[in-house]
Amino acid sequence: MTRPDEPGAWLFARPTGGIRWGLERTEALLAGVGDPHRRFRSIHVGGTNGKGSVSALCEAALRAPGRTTGLYTSPHLVSFAERIRIDGQPVERELLLACEARLRPAIEESGATFFEATTAIAFLCFAEAGVDAAVVEVGLGGRLDSTNVIAPVACGVTNIGIDHTEFLGTTPGEIAWEKAGIFKPGVPCVTGESAALPLSVLRRRAEEVGAPFLALDDAARVDDVRVSLQGTRFRLASARWGEREVGLPLPGDHQARNAALAAELLGILPDGLRPEWGAIAEGFAGVRWPGRMQVEVRNGLTWIFDVAHNPAGVASLAATLDRLDLPRPRVLLAAILSDKEWGAMLPPLLARVDAAVLTIAPTAPGSRRWDPEAIAAALQPPEGPAVRVIPDFSAALQRVTTMAPYGTVLVTGSVHTVGDALEELGMAG
Repeated sequence: MTRPDEPGAWLFARPTGGIRWGLERTEALLAGVGDPHRRFRSIHVGGTNGKGSVSALCEAALRAPGRTTGLYTSPHLVSFAERIRIDGQPVERELLLACEARLRPAIEESGATFFEATTAIAFLCFAEAGVDAAVVEVGLGGRLDSTNVIAPVACGVTNIGIDHTEFLGTTPGEIAWEKAGIFKPGVPCVTGESAALPLSVLRRRAEEVGAPFLALDDAARVDDVRVSLQGTRFRLASARWGEREVGLPLPGDHQARNAALAAELLGILPDGLRPEWGAIAEGFAGVRWPGRMQVEVRNGLTWIFDVAHNPAGVASLAATLDRLDLPRPRVLLAAILSDKEWGAMLPPLLARVDAAVLTIAPTAPGSRRWDPEAIAAALQPPEGPAVRVIPDFSAALQRVTTMAPYGTVLVTGSVHTVGDALEELGMAG
């Protein structure tokens, strides 16, 4: 997903990788360049699914009145610069190279992980660009995630799902406790979680640190959700914002809830940063978040790209597909990482298509590539759609194009799968 000649490529080539808990290395990197993360206001967004969409919605609303904004998300689809956005655009090459150069000696000397290094580079870019506010998406978990070095003015947790159990715990309560680690004394927080156990954990952690806490379902209601290929419209009933008609170009019932959460998160920002409703509506209407139910129509063929990579993400995707009148035939192109729950992810997808092709995403790490031949043999039910295995990604893309003339191709399974497809098809950017 990152070419050898572009900024950030050297980070991928470093032997230091994986996950190493703790904030010390990130704090040291930032201290060495004057603590740039203290030079702008920040909003911190965590959760299992939807945190990228909520972050993008918040950034778009903050930018609408003319502020200079930053948005830090991960991973990227095609270009490393996508992770670090300034005023809605990937960071300029010159600024990114300059910030990399300042931090590279300390990154290499400290043995910082890829994400620690990227986080420090992002915060330096934001400070040098003079952003007024940055929306920062948690990478993994929360409590010990590298982004947790910031002192945000507000925090949000989208929801709690079962993912990354090797790091965060195996129960919703354990995972909620880790994700609540971004809560800070006196800093208001809001969550979209509604299940009793994880919600109680989040609420208790907020009380323990002295963070004002708000549950979305106590503050707002989402009604009359309408989903189309053009996006989502719904009615928001909010104690803060009143009755509002909301529209955004992101299809899905789950995006209505993400937008409601983003609106409440924006509503708890301090005076001077909290946008008026007009800016929120404008920002939401113009938000762009590639790879999340991204719809492209080319030569009569409807393409849908979605980075769903766990059962909860697939459930949201499946629910959205059920709301859309998609042209047939419908063909699935899937590549899922081997450490994900593909056994739970594939059946809902196969139930909604006429045929499927399993493949391997070129940029998927070698150690995490699945065996599509074995999976197809294990999962294909006699009454299900025809499942083909074409390991070569380019050949698989060509094949699904011919299988669905004037129909629909759904590309999903991982960020790697979607990014690789967008780049090969010339739809990136």
